[in-house]
Amino acid sequence: MPEEKQQSTTEKKKKKKKSNKNRSRPKTWVISLWVVLSLISIMAIGAGIVLYYVWSNLQPTPAGDAKQVTISRGMSANSVADSLEENGIIKNSFVFGYYLQLKDEGARFQAGTYEMKPGMENSEIIAMLNAGDTVAEETIRFTIPEGFTVLQIADKLAADGLINKDKFLDLAENGRSWKEAETVLSIPDNDKLHKRLEGYMFPETYEMKKGSTEEEIIARMLQETDRKLSGLPDDWQDAMEASGRTLHEIMTIASLIEREVVVDEERPLVASVIYNRLAEPMRLQIDAAVQYALDEPKERLMQKDLEIDSPYNTYKNDGLPPGPIASPSLASIEAALYPAESDYLFYVTKKDGSQTHLFAKTYNEHLRNIEKSEKTAN
Repeated sequence: MPEEKQQSTTEKKKKKKKSNKNRSRPKTWVISLWVVLSLISIMAIGAGIVLYYVWSNLQPTPAGDAKQVTISRGMSANSVADSLEENGIIKNSFVFGYYLQLKDEGARFQAGTYEMKPGMENSEIIAMLNAGDTVAEETIRFTIPEGFTVLQIADKLAADGLINKDKFLDLAENGRSWKEAETVLSIPDNDKLHKRLEGYMFPETYEMKKGSTEEEIIARMLQETDRKLSGLPDDWQDAMEASGRTLHEIMTIASLIEREVVVDEERPLVASVIYNRLAEPMRLQIDAAVQYALDEPKERLMQKDLEIDSPYNTYKNDGLPPGPIASPSLASIEAALYPAESDYLFYVTKKDGSQTHLFAKTYNEHLRNIEKSEKTAN
């Protein structure tokens, strides 16, 4: 083959190869573009699926009957979401938890029992939890009259079906401590006390949640005594210190006043008689203390009752009894702290039905008052 012809053929082959190479480049670019678009499409479809999943799980559940959902104190937002899902209020706690984070919600949710219905909107659920729109708990209500003893309190609560009497009395008599109750700390360690908590469970009308235990009821009543004392005049502790009496002694004096007096105006006067007799010194000779020692109050004490061997018998023992004989009212506590200034050492109840007293400075005057009282008997 001539050299020129061979060279020409070789050049033609090179041109053809180059031409084929140039034609393949557009095809590679299209494939790359197709791959990119495919990936974008797959990602878009995936994102769409995720968004649909989130959207669908944030939709209200099918409507249904109301349910009670309890949110405990200290519960995290995620735990709240779990509880809502368990009760059928939301569809998915995981999605709802992230929804709360996105909305910056959950930190203000309040503890309590809520009545929620399946089918509620998320905004409704969140608003209810933030507002603490809880179901009102079933409650018990009871009234402890002023002057009731621990035994009378136990009898009343047991009759109302609210306590086990034996358990209540055991708690009231043992030497345990009571959290969040301060006044009770003034009770001395004295084995002569008939009922350790006597006088420290405040007489009041109470409303507590249904099912409250004996311990919870006692604790609430002890705390009420603290609350009532905090409402006394600001100088009440100064007045107590000036009297030279401990808080336990003040509560004891207040209980004596409570059981002896009906008319509020006379409480400071009876308090003055007690303080005057203690200062003499004279035995208090208070019938109510003897009644307490008997455990079963009598309409009228007999002479033999005054001989009862008890540290609460103020006819036989000097000074104050070991502790309160009943639950005093705030008026009696104030009278014990702020007694009237008088020279009275005696008093006798009028028998005219007024429930007031005649006061005397001397024993002879007291005897004359007894005669006056008998003459006014109805």
